[in-house]
Amino acid sequence: MKWFVGAGLLLLLAQLMQSDMLAYAMYTLLTLMVVSRLLTQSWIKHLTSSRQCNRLTAEVGETVAIHVTVHNRGKFPIPWVLLEDVLPQRALHQPPAGLQLTGNSLKLAMLRGNQSKTMHYQLECHRRGYFQLGPTVLETGDLFGLHRRYRVGNHPNYLMVYPKIIPLQGFDIASRRPIGEVKMSYRLYEDPTRIAGIRRYEIGDPLNRIHWRASARTGQLHSKIYEPTTVAGVTLLLEFHEHAYDSADEPVRSELAVTAAASIAYAVQQMGQQIGLISNGRDAADRIRQQELGAQASSRRQARDAGSMLDESDRLQPLVIDTRREVEQMLRIRETLARIELSDGLTLEQLTTETASRMPRDATVLAIIPRVDESTAIALGNLKRRGYAVSAILNIYDDMSFAEASAGLLSQRIPT
Repeated sequence: MKWFVGAGLLLLLAQLMQSDMLAYAMYTLLTLMVVSRLLTQSWIKHLTSSRQCNRLTAEVGETVAIHVTVHNRGKFPIPWVLLEDVLPQRALHQPPAGLQLTGNSLKLAMLRGNQSKTMHYQLECHRRGYFQLGPTVLETGDLFGLHRRYRVGNHPNYLMVYPKIIPLQGFDIASRRPIGEVKMSYRLYEDPTRIAGIRRYEIGDPLNRIHWRASARTGQLHSKIYEPTTVAGVTLLLEFHEHAYDSADEPVRSELAVTAAASIAYAVQQMGQQIGLISNGRDAADRIRQQELGAQASSRRQARDAGSMLDESDRLQPLVIDTRREVEQMLRIRETLARIELSDGLTLEQLTTETASRMPRDATVLAIIPRVDESTAIALGNLKRRGYAVSAILNIYDDMSFAEASAGLLSQRIPT
């Protein structure tokens, strides 16, 4: 617009000075700017793009190939098109990098009428996460640089990199708590498939509890005594509040917690036991921004920001995968652990209060925590006093800090 204003002022000045040459030059410039503006608008409207990925789920260490194609639907050539596939800069450059780019996600091309060109690049996955690929930003303009237009070419894709699973070798997880089967300390429930003995019949005993053979042999009614139910399976309680992790140790310490959770979940499922997950972390999918396809922007930065994921999410709802014994359970847990991020929402104390009703009492509550303060110890102690079998894994490297944290939990009779 400022070019038109400047040319108009010069044209007015030419009329006042009665300068035919200056007036002719301004008329030519105005005509050129109008034609350039119309052509640029036509070119950007005829541009479309598409993206193809050979996979959208990957393991750490695998490579994803991406092909981005831009197409000119018009009949007239477009002098230049700048094609950029927007990638998560934090994942590419923040150490340790989650993704490594091979090739270029930016390309300059000239397109004839009905012509297409393709850009190729690869991403190597170094760390678990939920990464947005795209959107594709298209830029074109006239040859003189007077007018430029920007457009979001296609919707983004989302790459999910699963956390590592480390086999638990050299440790018989079935032989000890919290994962192995252990008797509960009181008879909250009884297992009718496991008979511990018999006793005399008492008024109110149901018929299916009567031991008919013993009754016939002794001439008096006797009832069966059942074993108390066993603790079989795990409900993982993953602490993922950002204040629980020292920024100097990030993201290594939180990634270690996720790896531990995934590995334990896999081991429990292999034993055929129930497994579940509860966490106060944030789901990265909540940061997805809805963007209208084909929307135009006034600048490249605006086009990139309009299609990028949000930096923050106000989600306070905890992440919960109910404890079950199902074939798909491990996949649900891995997908959640792939997307989980540190959050400033619920504390561990608030999390246990909010989700205690969804924790089954026939599965051990296994807390994975990076530090132990008074509120954390009391929160886990309250679960134990309510009848849950509770144990903890401390994500702590220093021996002295580990001893102090363990002492806080042992005061609540919680093993580590």
